[in-house]
Amino acid sequence: MRGRRLGPWPFIAPALAYTALFFAIPFVVMAVVSLWTLSGTALDMTPGFGNYIRFFTTESFFKAIRNSLEVTALVTIVSVVLAYPMAWILAEKVPVRWQRMALILAILPFWTSYVVRSYAWLLVLAEKGVINSWLMGLGLLNEPVQMANTRFATVLGFAHFFVMLLTLTIYANLKQLSPNYRRAAADLGANGIQTFIHVILPLTLPGIMVGAFLTFVLAIGDYITPQILGGSNELLMPQLIMLQILRKPDFPMASALSIILMIVVSIAYLACARWLKLERA
Repeated sequence: MRGRRLGPWPFIAPALAYTALFFAIPFVVMAVVSLWTLSGTALDMTPGFGNYIRFFTTESFFKAIRNSLEVTALVTIVSVVLAYPMAWILAEKVPVRWQRMALILAILPFWTSYVVRSYAWLLVLAEKGVINSWLMGLGLLNEPVQMANTRFATVLGFAHFFVMLLTLTIYANLKQLSPNYRRAAADLGANGIQTFIHVILPLTLPGIMVGAFLTFVLAIGDYITPQILGGSNELLMPQLIMLQILRKPDFPMASALSIILMIVVSIAYLACARWLKLERA
């Protein structure tokens, strides 16, 4: 009887407490600190929007969010373009008895340390790395090509990881499709390309958008890959936030930058909310 009076609260209270302790309270503290300012070495706790104004009026700060959006958009597009054919092959061409093994092989990069993967790509792309040594050994290059510490290296390192993530989400969506859709399209005179464009692709769009959203969120907030593979030639938002903490430290500005990054992620969620709801349904 006592349990009935309490209802579901004994079950959801731990989750609410965890969310409040590790998300809600830290977020409120960060939001409050973002309204303070650092004057020299003194912390001015007078609330204001000086840090946000400074972000939009300082070219290097605003350029960091632009670089992050460009890199993340490029990573997302490349990952989707590469992941969809891979998911299609796994779902449609690989025999059912071998699909589980193929999926295990596809997610092997997840089993390797994130830092190790980034440094492995650095060894491959370095001036004396595998690619340059191979091309120079074949006589195709006279001197090494700069590939490490570039946007190309950052995008490549990200795509190596996120292609597998997108493959899993798209594969799951493809496996849920009934063969009757293809049969109905064929009965109506559609060829393979028309069936894919007008039937398969729209039905798998929720899976694509879920994977693309996860890719966007994880890539735009990642610090390790841009730091190792991109170097300091192009500043992204996570690197800019870390610079505010390590150099001064300017915690109010770092908090403001983090809030701005969270707003960008929230806008991305709202843009994808329609497809995310369809996927949950």
